[in-house]
Amino acid sequence: MYVAVKGGERAIENAHAWLAEERRGDTSVAELSLDQIREQLSLAVNRVMAEGSLYDPELAALAIKQSRGDLIEAIFLIRAYRTTLPRFGYSQPVETGEMACDRRISATFKDAPGGQVLGPTFDYTHRLLDFKLAAEGEVPEAPVSEPRLEATPHISEFLQGEDIIEREPSSDGVPGDLTREPMSFPAGRAVRLQSLTRGDEGFILGMAYSTQRGYARNHAFVGELRIGTVPVEMDIPELGFAIEIGEVELTECETVNQFKGSKTVPPQFTRGYGLVFGQSERKSIAMALVDRALRWEELGEDNVGAAAQDEEFVLSHADNIQATGFLEHIKLPHYVDFQSELELVRKLRREAAEMAETLAAREAAE
Repeated sequence: MYVAVKGGERAIENAHAWLAEERRGDTSVAELSLDQIREQLSLAVNRVMAEGSLYDPELAALAIKQSRGDLIEAIFLIRAYRTTLPRFGYSQPVETGEMACDRRISATFKDAPGGQVLGPTFDYTHRLLDFKLAAEGEVPEAPVSEPRLEATPHISEFLQGEDIIEREPSSDGVPGDLTREPMSFPAGRAVRLQSLTRGDEGFILGMAYSTQRGYARNHAFVGELRIGTVPVEMDIPELGFAIEIGEVELTECETVNQFKGSKTVPPQFTRGYGLVFGQSERKSIAMALVDRALRWEELGEDNVGAAAQDEEFVLSHADNIQATGFLEHIKLPHYVDFQSELELVRKLRREAAEMAETLAAREAAE
């Protein structure tokens, strides 16, 4: 049972003032601007947008500043702000095949049609601290080349040409919306993917890692990982056609997994899928692995009891805002609950002491 805390208004106001002072830090140091956060801490901004379910780099940068760099708190701020926004329509599905790729790699084909584009990546760095960054020196401009004008085909299209990878069925059905309807189980794949893309990166990564270590027997190859911008179009009823309203940066990952087949399906490759706002390749790869593990039933595979195969377990614990709320609520006053348990423990100790005295007296009498 919770009880109201009275007489603490001044203490709370002082705590807020102290928080603002701590957030600002040493006033002799230049204040961090939103432009600096957006441009120089872009991966943190991308995570806040992805898990906050709101694509707005400026607001994500503001949330990071307000939360003093606590990304889960920043995600909470974005989620809360998102609930105040009116919903006036839906965009059309984005075509990732038309993505203007800044990065596009395949672990399955060396000479992938469209080429391998490393892009801005940590993959080949030595993971050594670069003390030149502390000197605040100018960064030399990176080499440039002519952009690819034609669309970059998906790797899976070439496997489909040989009919050795499952085909994704097309549908005009309206998928469920996790932000407007409570989740129920079993959940469809569309809802599962929505939950995973806004789930906590650390949790999804842990689940994905477990599948690689043998839990769920799920060995995957990264068929393709691409990062870039795609146009967003929306139907305008007054015009009678769709117009482009902007563009978003996305990370898309398709994994290729072996499948032994079943009574009705021949041996072939299957897929896992990940799609995340911004440059978030670790999250998108992990999402694809967990997506594939959760598909065991629809593919007729055995449930080996792995945590990553348990849909309710994964989806019920992936959301870091729900987890944070439930975890941190135990900081709230629980005076009545604790007093009742305290009285119970004291009573049990008295009864135990009385019983011990009775036994001792009985033994002495004998």
